[in-house]
Amino acid sequence: MSKKKAAGKLTQQVRPRPKYLGVKVTDGEEVSAGSILVRQRGTKYAAGKNVRVGRDHTLYTVIEGVVKFSDRLGKKRVSVV
Repeated sequence: MSKKKAAGKLTQQVRPRPKYLGVKVTDGEEVSAGSILVRQRGTKYAAGKNVRVGRDHTLYTVIEGVVKFSDRLGKKRVSVV
């Protein structure tokens, strides 16, 4: 009989943590101030009115209001009105 358990590949491997990126709210949804709208790598979505960009390109709202998605010059924009 074996004294040691079999060491499989999965027990030795460290799995990477998911980053949970993507759009967090939909068009027409009400949000409060400081809510995260989009988590992204790079600026796939641009900041519109009352929206700011964090240092990791996260878009968040400055005021409470209703989310509005739009296109301008081929770039997707997120605003809060």
